[in-house]
Amino acid sequence: MPKPVARRKTKKAVAKRFKVTATGKVLRAQASRRHLLSSKSAKRKRQLAKNVLVDVTDVARIKENLPFG
Repeated sequence: MPKPVARRKTKKAVAKRFKVTATGKVLRAQASRRHLLSSKSAKRKRQLAKNVLVDVTDVARIKENLPFG
């Protein structure tokens, strides 16, 4: 019997927080949109709702935890 191939599991905490695009870029949500929203302007809240790219220095660590991403 051949040994089964060892596979890496997806880190579910990372999978919930980040999304890998088709071109390999990593997206994340922005902070400051959970509470104390009444003191923030509508424009600021609207712009915080958009996803942004993860910094280049963190991309390798995130992709390592998303083997199927």
